[in-house]
Amino acid sequence: MLKLFPRPYSEAAAQALRQSGLPPLLARLYAARGVQAPEQMKHKLAELLPYAAMKHCEAAAARLADAIRGGEKLLVVADYDADGATACAVAVTGLTALGAKVEYIVPNRFEYGYGLSPEIARLAAEHQPDLLITVDNGIAAHAGIEEAKRLGLEVLVTDHHLPGDTLPEALIVNPNQPGCDFPSKNLAGVGVMFYVLMALRAELRKRGAFVNRSEPNLAELLDLVALGTVADVVKLDANNRLLVAQGLMRMKKGLARPGIQALFTAAGRKVERAGAEDLGFVIGPRLNAAGRLADMSVGIECLLAADEGIAKKLAGELDRLNRERREIEADMQDQALALLDGIEVTDGASLTLFDPAWHQGVVGLLASRLKERHHRPTIVFADGGDGLLKGSGRSIPGLHLRDALDAVDRHHPGLILKFGGHAAAAGLTLRREGLDTFTSAFEAVARASLSAADLEKLIETDGELTPQECTLENAEAIRSAVWGQGFPAPAFHGEFTVQSQRLVGEKHLKLRLSSKGISGDAILFFHDTPLPERIQAVYKPEVNEWNGNRALQFNLTHWSELQ
Repeated sequence: MLKLFPRPYSEAAAQALRQSGLPPLLARLYAARGVQAPEQMKHKLAELLPYAAMKHCEAAAARLADAIRGGEKLLVVADYDADGATACAVAVTGLTALGAKVEYIVPNRFEYGYGLSPEIARLAAEHQPDLLITVDNGIAAHAGIEEAKRLGLEVLVTDHHLPGDTLPEALIVNPNQPGCDFPSKNLAGVGVMFYVLMALRAELRKRGAFVNRSEPNLAELLDLVALGTVADVVKLDANNRLLVAQGLMRMKKGLARPGIQALFTAAGRKVERAGAEDLGFVIGPRLNAAGRLADMSVGIECLLAADEGIAKKLAGELDRLNRERREIEADMQDQALALLDGIEVTDGASLTLFDPAWHQGVVGLLASRLKERHHRPTIVFADGGDGLLKGSGRSIPGLHLRDALDAVDRHHPGLILKFGGHAAAAGLTLRREGLDTFTSAFEAVARASLSAADLEKLIETDGELTPQECTLENAEAIRSAVWGQGFPAPAFHGEFTVQSQRLVGEKHLKLRLSSKGISGDAILFFHDTPLPERIQAVYKPEVNEWNGNRALQFNLTHWSELQ
């Protein structure tokens, strides 16, 4: 049987939300996610947290305004994931609109690794910039910033990752740096850069820069901000939900930039029906594929493209890379599961895996899949060349992954060559000969941090749906709302009779289910063997669009046989 945990909610909050005009089901769902009042769901731009609360944001704006006035050359140093790509596109587009001369570089992860390294600083110097601006990286780039300074380059860091014990010597805008009172610590890198641009526009306004020309509308960047925020799986607190909601609103109105429209088209989706799930599971992976397998400049150029034809061509290349990524990931997952066949996962509190044939661009996705399947903090390594291993990890509630790596580093100095990340995800590098020591040390930290209850996989749901709630209208309302990390998409549970089932697309089950007055179609993806007649299931109500028709469908995410 599935171990279910129905989310509790405040009936008083649900009632207040219903009285404001929200449908009863949505009112209950929002109340279960901590929403207390209808004002929290209005998502008006005027309610964005002020940039003045972010440490050094106004100082960064003043420095950038000086650079614009002095005709200085700016160079953005990007990162190779979707957050870094969108942050770069926001920086280049926004700074150009505000009058700056700006170019960008993005490290190829296989040649240079992550962030502003000394090698990237030397590469940047070849462009002869007056100011380097990091996006979605830099908070741990001590060596890279020192090398930049040695080369006579000034650095402005915009980042959102957690800092180490010390900060590099640079002007830093990061809500997670010590002494920053910005109320939301969950901004993605693209969100931080957007805030810097808001502060810069205000600074230029104060200096009279818009007396003879109109001010750029920075809201035009919100499609990029929404994409990067959802794709980076940061917590969708109220401020992030506002940013995402505004970006999705622009997409639905047909105001998305050509690159994003082209990515939707390449994925067979309609941008006018864009939802947060599309950004996280459809568009984001296509953008990420460039950084995982090739060069993220392809993704950035797609986002920057003003010409629809160019955008379509680049989106097609990203779609091709994503198909290749899926094939590689599937092969790696099969190999990893074969490795686990001889291991009793319940014996350990963590999983650490390595295979010399694995692709380092896909180890993070594999770690995520294995973490979901086995509910253990998981780190997967690939061969990084020169005797090094490049690892990517994903964690479960109860273990802060970056802090866990810090604990390993303190107990075994020099074992981890470098690491960084968040509570839920992190990356690291170590020497090949240190793998066994690391595996034991990471397991020890996980055992000390996690209880037996933490290692039990509980599936959160929003309870059962009544027959009256199983409507296409409710599925539409759920689809239109903003869900994501920390504000999870609704899932419901029930006991069903399987009335019929058939294989579609060679690897998915199409089902007809019935239960307590509910009867409807369902889909179980990536499952090609028949289900028993009676099941318990966790599902999401969705809108199935096919040949111009739209109907309610249950997407099964978990199931078990009923005895």
